[in-house]
Amino acid sequence: MNVRISRLYSQPVESLEVEIVERKGAGHPDSLCDYAAEAASVSLSKRYLEQFGAILHHNVDKALLVGGRANVEFGRGEILEPITFILAGRATTEAATEEGEKAIPAEEIVVESIKEEFSRCLRFLDVEKHLVVKAMLRPGSMDLRRIFEEGKKRVPLSNDTSIGVGFAPLTETERIVLEGERYLNSKNVKEKLPEVGEDIKIMGLREKNKITLTIAAAIISLLTPDKDHYVSVKEQVEAELADFASAFTSKDVEVKVNVGDNYEKGIYYLTLTGTSAESGDDGQVGRGNRCNGLITPNRPMSMEATAGKNPYSHVGKIYNVLAGSIANRIAVEVEEVIEAYVYVLGQIGRKIDDPLLVSLQLLADPAASWNTIQSEAQEIAKEEVSRVTNITKMILERQALLF
Repeated sequence: MNVRISRLYSQPVESLEVEIVERKGAGHPDSLCDYAAEAASVSLSKRYLEQFGAILHHNVDKALLVGGRANVEFGRGEILEPITFILAGRATTEAATEEGEKAIPAEEIVVESIKEEFSRCLRFLDVEKHLVVKAMLRPGSMDLRRIFEEGKKRVPLSNDTSIGVGFAPLTETERIVLEGERYLNSKNVKEKLPEVGEDIKIMGLREKNKITLTIAAAIISLLTPDKDHYVSVKEQVEAELADFASAFTSKDVEVKVNVGDNYEKGIYYLTLTGTSAESGDDGQVGRGNRCNGLITPNRPMSMEATAGKNPYSHVGKIYNVLAGSIANRIAVEVEEVIEAYVYVLGQIGRKIDDPLLVSLQLLADPAASWNTIQSEAQEIAKEEVSRVTNITKMILERQALLF
C-alpha cells in the first residue's frame, strides 16, 4: 500500500488569530438536497439487496431544489407555489435473474424515499401539498457498469478517480458549530421552542479568544402570534446556544440570531414550513456541509459531494468516510500528534482496498520520536484501509456521518 507520511510545521488551527466555521442544518435547502439524494441511494441499495442480493450500479448525486413561493405573517401563512425537487442520476432499472429479466421501478422508489426524507427533516411540511418531486434516472454508461460488475466478483473496483479528505481533532469552534446546530434541532429544544424551524445555519467566527456565532433560524409563523413573541423566541435561542457553548470552551461566546431582521420595516425571518426553501431559496447537492458535517475554510476539504453516490464502490463517497476515520484514530491513539490531515486518492478500476495514495500529514510534538509517530500512524492507516468494505454497511445503516 502506498502510504506517504510528512511532518507539518504550521500553527495549529486552534492557535490562529482567526478561524471561520459553518454548518447548514437539516432544513437548509442545500442540506435537504443532500438528505434527499442520500435517502434515494439508500433506498435503491436496499431494494437491490433485497431483490438481487447485491447493490447494483447507481449514482443519484445530482439534485436541484427550486424554492417555492409563500405568503407568511405572524400567526398565519400559505404556500402559493410548492417546492420542486428534481433528482437526476444513473440507476439500474432491470437485472437478470434465473427467471429472466426483472424490472426495478427505480424512479418510484426514489420519489417515495425523497418524500419520506422531507417529512422526516421538516415537521411542518406537507409533502403532498408543499412539495413536487421529479426523478429522472437513466442507465449508467457501459464502461462504468462493466467496472461495477467486475467488482462484484471480488473486492469492489473504484468507479471514479476521486479524493477523500479528513482531519482531526476538531477545534473548540468547530465542535460548537457542529454540536450547536444539532442541539438546536434536537427533540429537547424543539419541545421547549417549537417555534424554531429546522432551517438553521450557524456561522462561527473566532477572533483570538472571542467566538461570535451568527445564527439564521427560520421561525414558524403559525406558532408566533406577534413581534414580542418572535423577539422572545430569538432571545431564548441565543441564551440556549450560549449556555450550550460554555460546555465546550472558556472563551467569550456571543450569539446573534436573525441579524437581517428589521422590525421598523417589518422584516422578520418567518416561515410556514420551517425552511427558507418555501419562498425562493434554492438548493443543490454538494453545496453544503462536507463529510464531517462542517464547512471549514481553515482546513483542507474535498469538493466531492458524498450524498447520493453508491456506497459500494464510489470512492468519492467511501474515501471521505475512510479519511475521516483514519484522522480520528490517529488524533486519539497517537498522543504526540496535535493535528492529523489525511488524503486518500482512488483511481478508477482499482480495488478500493488498494488506494493509489494515502497521504498522512501530521503536526506533532517537536520533542516526540518522529519514527515512532510514523510507525503508529501508518499501522492505523493500513488497518482502516483493510476494513474499507465495512463502510458500505455503515452507510446503509446511517452510522456514517456524510454531511
